[in-house]
Amino acid sequence: MRARIGAVVAPSVFFLLLALPMGGLTTPAHRLAAVLGGVVVLWVTEALPLPVTALLGASMCVVLGVAPAREVFAPFADPLMFLFIGAFIISRAIFLHGLDQRVAYAVLSLPWVGARPSRILLAFGAVTAAISGWISNTATTAMMFGIGLSVLAALRSHEGAGKLDPRYATGLMLMTSFAASIGGLATPVGTPPNVIGIGFVRTQLGVEIPFFSWMLIGIPTVVVLYAFLYLYLNAMAPAGVREMASGGQLIRQERARLGAWTPGQRSVAAAFIVTVVLWIIPGVVALVAGERSVVYQSLLRAIPEGVAALLGAMLLFILPGEKGRTAITWSEAVQIDWGVVLLYGGGFALGVLSFQTGLAEAMGKGLTSVVPITGSFGMLVASVIVAVVLSETTSNTAAANMVVPVVISIARSAGLDPLEPALGATFAASLGFMFPVSTPCNAIVYGSGYIPLGRMIRHGFALDVAGIVVIVALVRLLSPVVR
Repeated sequence: MRARIGAVVAPSVFFLLLALPMGGLTTPAHRLAAVLGGVVVLWVTEALPLPVTALLGASMCVVLGVAPAREVFAPFADPLMFLFIGAFIISRAIFLHGLDQRVAYAVLSLPWVGARPSRILLAFGAVTAAISGWISNTATTAMMFGIGLSVLAALRSHEGAGKLDPRYATGLMLMTSFAASIGGLATPVGTPPNVIGIGFVRTQLGVEIPFFSWMLIGIPTVVVLYAFLYLYLNAMAPAGVREMASGGQLIRQERARLGAWTPGQRSVAAAFIVTVVLWIIPGVVALVAGERSVVYQSLLRAIPEGVAALLGAMLLFILPGEKGRTAITWSEAVQIDWGVVLLYGGGFALGVLSFQTGLAEAMGKGLTSVVPITGSFGMLVASVIVAVVLSETTSNTAAANMVVPVVISIARSAGLDPLEPALGATFAASLGFMFPVSTPCNAIVYGSGYIPLGRMIRHGFALDVAGIVVIVALVRLLSPVVR
């Protein structure tokens, strides 16, 4: 029924927005607004497969003359797309060689975790958030995604004590994405919006934010938000069983049954470690030598995350597997989920066009104008809310690029201190939790098939609201440390 409604409402919204006068927008921005309206309806109702909708939206932008085809489809060749492809190939190899089972049983065999789904959720999310503070949210999600699927498979194989509630699978997959997005707030290098916000604060306000000064705000924000996330998902996505009887013993037996490591498993583990090291090295160098060091800047240019993922994936075609084969073959590698790659490519294209045509800036100013602003606190609240809303409809990077300079200019014109709203908007730009295309993290876990879109929207909205409250409170309390 939802799909049928979407098939009628989406074109209606498109033609309505196309016909309505929007004097403040350029013609390309007006047409893009119509396309976005129809695309959002199709995404929410799932009247078409999500990747198809993303491609349709990009194609309509070319047909309507929003931008030439070369510009519209350029984001599909963005390095982020190759991060997806490389990470997915590595995840595919992990699955094919059973390395995921080894990791899953190792996690489940920890004495403290045991066979208690609630503790697994807590430990799994904490590790994800911690890693995400130092490498990209997307890379972290891609790494932990396969491990999460393996944990679910291991739990399901020992359901003798009671059937595992399907909601738990949804919760664990959402934990993978949400914890990665939250963890990225901890350090300046955790996610691109952090760097963008710091840059605007430095160039427009003349305020330098050192690495550890950012962490004095970022780490408390991550701790409080993650605590809420765990308590919320643990309550809303229960496993249906507190502890599986004899589960610990059975899991240890299964782990022992895996036997010795195979050549293919060693090769996949080596490629995985190389990739992770290449992801982590820039953050370590930034920590030691500073973000402005020549070495750090050189590493960012020479080994971006997408290249690191591809190098790790290419190793799989060189390192040995079983029976004289390499660790992965091309026929095996092409079985990755290309739909997720296309889904985010299309969403990213629309986000980039929103920024290029001025639509995103108009949306930001419009949203800011309708939110009551009274004093510096009201400005902070409005900035955070606008950034969160825009992060749901455009990429986090685009949201940060648009909102931060706008709120700085609005605060200055109102005679208010722009630092707090700029920081609030920077943090809030990473809180796109409601839709698969809000962040690449959401797109990855949505591909698992365990997350109904309605649940992602509902749980993502709850986390958005919590994020607004936490960011407003902590930025207001801790912003003096960066002055």
